[in-house]
Amino acid sequence: MCKHTVEHGFPHQPSALGYSPSLKLLAIGTRSGAIKLYGSPGVEFMGLHDENAAVTQVHFMPHQVELVTLLDDNSLHMWTLRGHNGLSELLEIGLPPPSVTRVTAVLAHSSGELLLLGTEGGHVFVVEVPGFRELEERNISLDQVSSSIPDDYIGRRNLEHVEALQENPVDPDQVIIGYGRGLMVIWDLEKKLQLESVCWTEDGKYILSSHSDGSYCRWMVGGQDMNEEEKSDIPYGHFPCKAISKIVQLPTEEGPPFLLFSGGMPRASYGDRHCITVIHGKTHVALDFTSRIIDFFVIRDGPQRTDKDNLALVVLVEEELVVIDLQTEGWPIIQTPYLVPLHSSAITCSHHVSTIPLKLWERILAAGKHQNAHYSKKPWPITGGQNLAPDPPQRDLLLTGHEDGTVRFWDASGVCLYPMYKLSTAGVFHTDADPNDNMNQGTEGEWPPFRKVGCFDPYSDDPRLGIQKIHLCKYSGYLTVAGTAGQILMLELNDEAAEQTVEAKVVDLLQGQEGFRWKGHTQLDIQEDPVMFPAGFQPFAVVQCQPPAVVTALTLHSEWKLIAFGTSHGFGLYDYQQKNSVLIKCTLNPSDQLAMEGPLSRVKSIKKSLRQSFRRIRRSRVSLRKQHVNTATKLQEANARLEAELAEMELAPVQRKIEARSSDDSFTGLVRTLYFADTFLSDSSHNTPSLWAGTNGGCVFAYMLRLPSVEHRADEPVTAQLSKEIQLMHRAPVVGIVVLDGHGAPLPEPLEVAHDLARAPDMQGSHHLLVVSEEQFKVFTLPKVSAKMKLKLTAVDGSRVRRVGMAWFGSSRTEDYGESGLLVLTNQGDVHVVSLPHVKMQVQYPCIRREDVSGIASCVFTKHGQGFYLISPSEFERFSLSTRCVVEPRCLVEAPLHSGCSNQHQSQPDGASSTHRYINLEVSLFSSCWCLLNTKVCCRAI
Repeated sequence: MCKHTVEHGFPHQPSALGYSPSLKLLAIGTRSGAIKLYGSPGVEFMGLHDENAAVTQVHFMPHQVELVTLLDDNSLHMWTLRGHNGLSELLEIGLPPPSVTRVTAVLAHSSGELLLLGTEGGHVFVVEVPGFRELEERNISLDQVSSSIPDDYIGRRNLEHVEALQENPVDPDQVIIGYGRGLMVIWDLEKKLQLESVCWTEDGKYILSSHSDGSYCRWMVGGQDMNEEEKSDIPYGHFPCKAISKIVQLPTEEGPPFLLFSGGMPRASYGDRHCITVIHGKTHVALDFTSRIIDFFVIRDGPQRTDKDNLALVVLVEEELVVIDLQTEGWPIIQTPYLVPLHSSAITCSHHVSTIPLKLWERILAAGKHQNAHYSKKPWPITGGQNLAPDPPQRDLLLTGHEDGTVRFWDASGVCLYPMYKLSTAGVFHTDADPNDNMNQGTEGEWPPFRKVGCFDPYSDDPRLGIQKIHLCKYSGYLTVAGTAGQILMLELNDEAAEQTVEAKVVDLLQGQEGFRWKGHTQLDIQEDPVMFPAGFQPFAVVQCQPPAVVTALTLHSEWKLIAFGTSHGFGLYDYQQKNSVLIKCTLNPSDQLAMEGPLSRVKSIKKSLRQSFRRIRRSRVSLRKQHVNTATKLQEANARLEAELAEMELAPVQRKIEARSSDDSFTGLVRTLYFADTFLSDSSHNTPSLWAGTNGGCVFAYMLRLPSVEHRADEPVTAQLSKEIQLMHRAPVVGIVVLDGHGAPLPEPLEVAHDLARAPDMQGSHHLLVVSEEQFKVFTLPKVSAKMKLKLTAVDGSRVRRVGMAWFGSSRTEDYGESGLLVLTNQGDVHVVSLPHVKMQVQYPCIRREDVSGIASCVFTKHGQGFYLISPSEFERFSLSTRCVVEPRCLVEAPLHSGCSNQHQSQPDGASSTHRYINLEVSLFSSCWCLLNTKVCCRAI
């Protein structure tokens, strides 16, 4: 079966944040109704509400393994981490009856048995969990609260909704209720009375409140008759400011407290900024994020609240999770082992490499450590649960290409997709970016004192830098990447920084054909002066295709020192040892005008069709003013032609009839696949190196390569000669080419046999060529290239092949037995496994929704029967077709030991946790209120 095992990356559209100090677990809710829990690396849980509604609040029950979620459809849900076969599972266990009035605030009481629900009508309901039984005798009605409020306040306005509910950390019978109009009420749950005074801070004197005008107040609670305002401040001036939505104060044993709040920026000048301000003594920093702030909290590890404790600020914004070390000078970022924003720049392609040699792995890690020197040395502070998954049997890499010209290397061996290293190709070219532009630091003396944080940056300096194809040789350490503007870079791994000039070679794929004019973007200009490249992969050669179209196919043979590349105009072969072109082949069809219009040709063709249609309509109106009857007919014909043109474009996967395609179809010359093979082309007794190319028009080219001996490899040129040309009958696009040896097994990768990681291919028996088109799998004999057998995919349901990959399926029972198979993904989202060499359909499983066109296009297979595809711009879904290779979370979360009593906060051992919760409770009261004056009046009425 096709088993979806784990999701990698950052949750799409997060909407709520929760944290359990006792479990040390983080919870994130999303707009799609998902709830995800994270602890120590490898500890992950996911649940999905049946309702397709956004999660607005997440609350852990104190000292328990339950949590409560509130959705924007006003439904409450309870979840638990239940043990099963030695592992924990996230299960939904309770759903109360729908509430008549909307719930606006939720308080999980420290007893672990009660939920307090504030409503938009101003009432507070007390319910028992997990049964959600309402305790009517303990409810706090609006009438009870109003009876204790001065008449002059009630006469002017109503109290509005309950904005916040927070519990007294010293006495759990006392809660504070914050209303939208600014009233704060301290309520005793047992005595059902408002109190005159209560100890909220450690010294029992203060409550903080924040307000919609960008101000905050500190209230001194003292005496029996009145509460006095001790401090009021608008941190960012007297001009109109945005609301302070949340404020937190953290005391320290030695020195001033930390004050943190979100929002409060001057509305006119910086109203579009997403900031959290941190003030500690004379240090004042406005942390500036690139996306909207969802929520934040602070983790303190030490029990004594001293300056030696670990203190971390955890911020959830729309596009990433940022953790800041507040204990280290400079407040550096703590690198996240998971929840990394894969889409910090939009993902444009992916490449998976299995079983990385240890030496290459360590060199990549070392290069990454140089880049991560600015991160904090403190450990990851979210450490809940136990990761019980076995150690990965091998080291796997996932490489992602991005729109800004970067390639990111990820450790894909286990549950966490961990960032290892980032390669940037922008330094090779002249771009519009200012090299002196440091976005991470504000100008000295600037007010507010901004500091950019986070790595999410969706804007590319130049879209031509986008990476489209990647190929890494794990044995030699050579890497080649290709981009949007026809650039192909050859890179090698260097452990030291080096300054060097990158040599460029321009390749004209049109080969002098007349009558064509490139209408797309221009090529990137290469730096002529030497460039300093940091340790890691460093470019030493660049091939520039002309016209500078998107590179659609790329492959590397590091043993032969050759790379092959293809675009919509043709393909070429480049010798990166001698830095010479070996072969240039133009595949452009003279009737293919769309291939001259650049990477956005389909969009441009739509615009062109629209322009042509409207021009025809205008001409019709001018020439047929006296023929009003025919005007409508002309308009209908023009619209019909436009609809026909749009229908021809593949906007969604649909069934298609099996019929021969015309050679005049657009992009018939686009190169879809390239493949190196040492096989038999001229006769059955002499094998020779070869290059195979498949096009969008169903054509396969086979070139015989002549390589000089090792002694003369650096001097004598490599030559290529066309040996075979195959035209498929139905002219369906060729998406894969594989040569099978005498045993019917795929040929090994370059240098794989030399490193004793694969057996040598059988060169005694006859070889076979497998050509995979969108519609069928066809096997040819070599060297005669005569058809032997075929399997037609479209004969069943009209599916079309979108992705293919070779995989080794190891037996789960016998360690030394396995079989090779061909993995196939169709436009219906189904995954097929085809046996080799007999090309028989073995299994078929649904994997991706057929409507998810981008997910199907992003899928990449591994060599051991797994796969990755994007379920959102920021998340990969991992799946497995192998019973042996399954990577999934296996973790355990145990209920914390806690002596439950009425004074739980005083008895818990980690006093920092209770203080942290108390500070959050006391200060996050008002996301908005009328004004400071209203709050003054209300608080004096307590």
